[in-house]
Amino acid sequence: MFKKVLIVVAVIIVVFLIVVALQPAEYSVTRSATVAAPAENVFAQVNEPKKWEAWNPWGKIDPAMKLTYTGPASGVGAAYAWVGNNEVGEGRMTITESRPPERILFNLEFLKPMAGGSITEFTFKPAGNQTTVTWTMTGKNNFIGKAFCMFMNMDKMFGGQFEKGLADLKTVAETAGKK
Repeated sequence: MFKKVLIVVAVIIVVFLIVVALQPAEYSVTRSATVAAPAENVFAQVNEPKKWEAWNPWGKIDPAMKLTYTGPASGVGAAYAWVGNNEVGEGRMTITESRPPERILFNLEFLKPMAGGSITEFTFKPAGNQTTVTWTMTGKNNFIGKAFCMFMNMDKMFGGQFEKGLADLKTVAETAGKK
């Protein structure tokens, strides 16, 4: 009897490992918002990491989050690192490409609670006196990440925060344009 239970448990474990291995490695989360401000104004709010304090959704989750800025104030090489509570974790974000006022690319490194990396992109498309800003995060999951994503959806986990951040970015950029 004990032998049969061990065989059943071993089969369940092997099946689970196979299912995890077959999960997609790539993930992508994208959200957009239309801002009543020129692309240059919206771009400026994203291209300077210190300005993120006004609209970063994770800063609202952990107002005591510690931020450290390195490199130039804006553009390529500008970076910030954060250490926060369990919901925010710890990581670093560095601008790797800055094409005013069209595109900003970030290298995003998560250190805690789970190590990983992503590429984050902001694009800015002017349309008259408005700008459509699109926030995208893409990355690849290792085996542990694949297992995690079987129970947690990356789009649901980050998408809502992107929507909150874009709503606050809209408010900040539209207010800054009126000054």
